[in-house]
Amino acid sequence: MSTLMEGLGHLKHHVSYPANKAAVVSACNSMSDWNTADKEWFTKTLPEGDYKGPTDIMNALLSKV
Repeated sequence: MSTLMEGLGHLKHHVSYPANKAAVVSACNSMSDWNTADKEWFTKTLPEGDYKGPTDIMNALLSKV
């Protein structure tokens, strides 16, 4: 759960919105507390698009699970 909390905090505080997938992935790739497998899953799973905020990103990811 701590990884999820860190990821959500990062999406909330360290991504400048609005943001497209490339900008979100770039910001998340700089996270040292996410392992390579989590970064790869996030990059593969997040759909292309423009995101107004972290809620949009979470909804997009949840639609893929």
